[in-house]
Amino acid sequence: MTTAEAPARRVFREAILVAVIGVCGAAGLIARPFSGAVADMLWLAAIAVALGPAAVWVFQDLRRGRYGADLLALVALVGAAAVGEYFAGALIALMVATGRVLEAYASRRAGRDLSALLGRAPVRAHRRRAGGIETVAATEISPGDAVVVLPGETVPVDGVLTMAGVFDESALTGEPVPVVRRASTEIRSGVVNAGAAVDIRASATVEESTYAGIVTLARQAAATAAPTARLADRVAVWFLPLALVIAGVAWILTRDPVRAVAVVVTATPCPLLLAVPVAITAGMSRAARAGVVVKDGAALETLGRARCLAMDKTGTVTVGRPAVIDIVTAPGADADQVLRQAAAVERFSPHVLANAVTAAAAARGLEPEGAQDVSEQPGQGATGTVAGHSVRVGRLPSRTEPAPWARAAQRRARLDLAVLVWVCVDDAPMAALLVRDRIRADAARTMRRLRSAGLRRLLLLTGDRVDNAAEVAQLLGLSEVVADADPADKIAAIRAARDDGVTVMVGDGVNDAPALAAADVGVALGSRGSTAAVQAADAVIVDDRIDRLADAVEVAQRSHRLAVQSAIAGMTLSLAAMIAAAFGLLAPAAGALVQEGIDVVVILNALRALRIDRGRRTAAIDPLIARFVREHDRLQAARASVRQAADALSRGPSLSADAAVRRAFDLLVQHILPHEHAEDSQLYPALADYLRDPEAMVTMSREHTEIDRLTDRIRRHLDDSAHGIRADQIDDLRATLYGLDAVLTLHFAQEDEALFTLAHNQVDTTAMSSP
Repeated sequence: MTTAEAPARRVFREAILVAVIGVCGAAGLIARPFSGAVADMLWLAAIAVALGPAAVWVFQDLRRGRYGADLLALVALVGAAAVGEYFAGALIALMVATGRVLEAYASRRAGRDLSALLGRAPVRAHRRRAGGIETVAATEISPGDAVVVLPGETVPVDGVLTMAGVFDESALTGEPVPVVRRASTEIRSGVVNAGAAVDIRASATVEESTYAGIVTLARQAAATAAPTARLADRVAVWFLPLALVIAGVAWILTRDPVRAVAVVVTATPCPLLLAVPVAITAGMSRAARAGVVVKDGAALETLGRARCLAMDKTGTVTVGRPAVIDIVTAPGADADQVLRQAAAVERFSPHVLANAVTAAAAARGLEPEGAQDVSEQPGQGATGTVAGHSVRVGRLPSRTEPAPWARAAQRRARLDLAVLVWVCVDDAPMAALLVRDRIRADAARTMRRLRSAGLRRLLLLTGDRVDNAAEVAQLLGLSEVVADADPADKIAAIRAARDDGVTVMVGDGVNDAPALAAADVGVALGSRGSTAAVQAADAVIVDDRIDRLADAVEVAQRSHRLAVQSAIAGMTLSLAAMIAAAFGLLAPAAGALVQEGIDVVVILNALRALRIDRGRRTAAIDPLIARFVREHDRLQAARASVRQAADALSRGPSLSADAAVRRAFDLLVQHILPHEHAEDSQLYPALADYLRDPEAMVTMSREHTEIDRLTDRIRRHLDDSAHGIRADQIDDLRATLYGLDAVLTLHFAQEDEALFTLAHNQVDTTAMSSP
């Protein structure tokens, strides 16, 4: 793959050109009062310095079968020198060189650095021989070799497992949950061993393996991505012939070549050469302040014309980390106690699902007990001794016949598309933890903003299952889904989407790098995205908020609009000046100065791209929003207790069911109701003032009223059952609890999505409890 010229080197080279021309021009002005001949020689030198590069740029354009703004500038330089208008020529040379410097910052499109993709590939491998294990270069592995993959290592070649193992396949599929692969199953290179050491029988060399194929796909995609044409050239296609025609007519009618040169000098497309790069560069600066670093100006210009958006699922529109969304317990078991025991064992495990268990315990404020004799069996789970009890966290033992409550948990997991983590105490199943990846709180709002910005196709690309992908797409309002997709499938989908318009791809994993390179604009999540994805992308979201994408699109559209506006306004003014020059009202030098005035006007207009939208002032309410975001996180246990109480009542009146209902009521009164009342009295008035709509919070406040009403209904039930809940109360009490759970779930989701994503400097919302 041909390496593109480093942007810094090109900027330095163009800056040297500007400096030399500027020095010659300034020296000519200083020498003019003393010697006109010396001044003319200095200005002619400035023209000569610019002629060489300008001729090269024009030749390169013509070789590509196109012409643009540089050709008109070259004609003006030659014409000014030919008729002795050296000062005008020096001004043109300075403007042309300055435009190239500004554009150099926005020129890196085809040369993507995929070094991280290559660097991640294993260099060494462990080969099993009769005498032991030897470490060799990965390229020495041949089909049939026995390869040992140690914990945490990347599988170097495609092969077949000779024993069971646990693997993190996120590099290829993007899915964060490690998978268990049994003996005799195929394993692909690029995945990471997330369990104990395993042996594989190589079925391919490094060059023929899956990971090498991903690198090749990324190279091919980068090589075939069409370069973005300069906006200046697109306008100059019609402006150049027009200018030459006016100049030619003026020369023919007046027989004065100076008048023709004056027309060409006045027509020099400096508004294009300067204002357009300024608008794009200003837009890049504004995007950076919004949390999106755009690597080149062509990408920003293209992003402003985007009509299709393709997104990876895991880590992009979802949090990318599995989380416990609910706990189903055996009759009489205490959810907090079981979770505390599970966390005591799982805190010693590096497994992704173990992190979900310990995070759930921390969110509930549970301090894990001490665990001894902790061990882990790949694919089965972790076992340890906690307070004298044997605690096992992982799969349900195959010999265990599920109890009715366990079968209900399995059914619930299928309905919720969740993974079950079983907690067994002294070999008896005591709880099932429902674990799944959650949609980002700001994802739905971002999709609405993108549709409002004019993106007509929103496509979800994922290596996940069809049912999971379809549910995410439904919740986000996406009409197109490509599931079970490998990197080749993603590239094919991107190329098909490009037929319908400019296409943007958003992702964060190594498996997304080829698709990012294939898209017109690739956008990577920088804070948690792989280095390969970041380097293959044209823009990087520096924090973990997908709504920055909508910010970037809006900034890009505004910059593109201002660039076009500046170009059209500048060309209109230049056209008027050309007509004046054709009638002899402007000499070449005067025409150049008029052109400078036009440049100032259009550049000032282009700099409006730097302006911040004052309609989104959120700094004053950020601390208040952050406070309630943190409270949402701490209310997880209280919210879960409502559903758990309703589930406990399904088994009829009992002491445990009565205790579950009373515990849920206590948590409602002590935690949830004060939180909702504080929102009504503090947060909502501040937001209503910010949104400038007194009715904006009415719906949210009405939900608070419903939460109060249902909680009071539970209180009346408990007041009427001093000696325990009776059978005749079960139906209404269950309906009340399930209804309250539904209202709380909807209400918290609305706040997370519609309100808490307004804050620019909010706390990390990826740990929030909303499923």
